[in-house]
Parts: sequence; structure tokens; C-alpha cells
Amino acid sequence: ALLMLLIAHSSLVRAFTSRFPAASNTFSHTITSMSAVNGDYRTEMTDAERYLFDLNGFIVVRGVLTPEEVQQANAAIDNHKHEMVERSDAPLRNAATGTAFAGTGPGRKDLGGVLEWGPESKVFKSILAHPRLVPFFHGLLGKGYRMDHLPFVIASDKGAEGFQLHGGTVDCSSGEYNPSLAYSCLHDTLRCALLGCNVMLSDHNAGDGGFCIVPGSHKSNFKMPKGMVDGEQYAEFIIQPETKAGDVVLFSEGTVHGAKAWTSDAERRACLYRFSPATNVYGRSYFGHESGGWPDKMYDDLTDAQRAVLEPPYANRLDRPNIHVDGSVKVTTRSERKKQHDREV
Repeated sequence: ALLMLLIAHSSLVRAFTSRFPAASNTFSHTITSMSAVNGDYRTEMTDAERYLFDLNGFIVVRGVLTPEEVQQANAAIDNHKHEMVERSDAPLRNAATGTAFAGTGPGRKDLGGVLEWGPESKVFKSILAHPRLVPFFHGLLGKGYRMDHLPFVIASDKGAEGFQLHGGTVDCSSGEYNPSLAYSCLHDTLRCALLGCNVMLSDHNAGDGGFCIVPGSHKSNFKMPKGMVDGEQYAEFIIQPETKAGDVVLFSEGTVHGAKAWTSDAERRACLYRFSPATNVYGRSYFGHESGGWPDKMYDDLTDAQRAVLEPPYANRLDRPNIHVDGSVKVTTRSERKKQHDREV
């Protein structure tokens, strides 16, 4: 039954993409979205974007960063390249040896601290409340959304391993319900318990490898067939979105995803963020710092909107700053009399 469901979904995807000249197992133009008109940005997701995200469990937002911003971000990474840590030890490997995702030897390289580099962090901080992304954050996470994980850069040289498929509203390996990653659509409201935000800083052309995803798997009720998490079986259902530097891939962590081995001569670069609704929490970095909150340097030179995204998890009605469509921030609150009562109690 699961195989028939996968086949049916693949047929739908092929029918939808047939009018575009794209390589096998890639989405090249199918899920593009919002563009600026005379500098004005739309304030909410369109019906088409809502449909496509609900259908596939991810969406590609084209050209969020300008070529100049991509260059600035990569220059900052170059200045900190010596701080990259390769996942070379066996316990750190993300793909099983000998499988389709394993590559030819090198490990993936990770680089943290991207929001703590002073002026070099400007582009990375812009993602927190970027006007091209806020409508999606509000549409998929709700008002008062927050950053949940410390963002970091993923870099891969030719031959570097990918990442075994993981995640799922129903975990793709265990088959257990996964509320901390779950996707839902109730009463016309889309919600991701955890939203991945992959900012592409290099081109990911057809066949290059890198980020991959199983469209529609956010709604699956079963674990994956044997061999699929390693890319050894049913590989035709594992899609590598075709993206350019500056594009952003937004995906529910409830959609099964991973990475294919990197095959390009050019270095792969992407910066991965994760965001959650106001009252949801997966990571604990927001309170793990010795002085409380996120690392001190992250708060330098933030706009009010960007600072609002660094709030810890709590409900909107409890004096939480909310980002408005014009980039301003307004605190949602209860009446002063009720707050006085709480203090008295």
C-alpha cells in the first residue's frame, strides 16, 4: 500500500513538473515563490504557496539574498574557514559506509558562530526577519515565531558524504509519531513544529547532490521501506531541489529529508537555520549560555524584529514581541489590571 502511495505521488509530481526541462529527481522551477514589485513585499503566503507546501512539505523561495549578499556571506565564511570542523570520525558520520549517500571519503564540514562575527554576521542575521521570509514564517509557524537552533554553515568538498534520510511526522526509521517535528493542517492553518531554513550559498545544480527530500512524506503514516533511508531503494522518490546561491529552501522537519553525496568540483555551501512556533521548543541553546539567553555577541546590531526572533518560548499573550508586516514590532499583552493581579498573587 505504501509503495502504491509513493508511486501515485511520484506520478503527480511528474505531471506537475513535465512542463519544465529539469533533470531526473530534481525540482528546478516547480516551487518558486514571491517576488518584490517596486520594492514592496507581500505580507502573507499566497493560496498557491500554501497548497504547494501542504502538498510537498517544502518550498523554494528564489533569490532571497542578492548576489552581493551571497558574496558577503561567503567572504565571511572564508575568513572563518579555519574554524570548520570535519565530521571525519566514524561516530560523526551521517551516512552508512558503502551506501548511496556515503560519497567517496571526505566528511561534511560544519562551521558555527555565524551570528557572532560582528559586522560579518549582517547577512546571516538578516534571515531572522527577512521581508521575503516573514510571510512564510508567519504562515507556517504563526506570529511570535522564534529561532530554535543555533544556525551553522554546511560545507562539502567533492566526494563528501551526504546524510541518511531522517525526520518525519511519523519517524521514517521507527514508525513512531514524532510530535517535536510534526506537520499539521487544521482549520485552514498550516503549522510546523519545527521548520528548517536552508540558505543556499552555492549553486546546487541537477546531480550535484546536497540537500534532498521526499515530497509528501510529512503526511506519511508509516516508516520507510527497508533500504530507503540510505538511498538504496526507491531512490526515484528522493528529490534533490535544484537551487542557486541566494535561494532558500523552507521545509518541515516533519518531511523526511537528508543529503546526497556531493559530486561537484565546486565546494558546497549552505547555512541551516531552524525556527519554531512561539510556544514550541526542540533545542536548548536559548537558555544554555552562562549568562542566560543566546551567546552575547548574537545580540549586537540587531533590529527590533531580529531581536524578537531570539525570544525564548512562551505564549504571545504574555508580552511577546510580534513582527508586523512593515518590519516594526508590537508587544502583545494582557490588560494591566490582570498583570497587576498576577503580581499580587
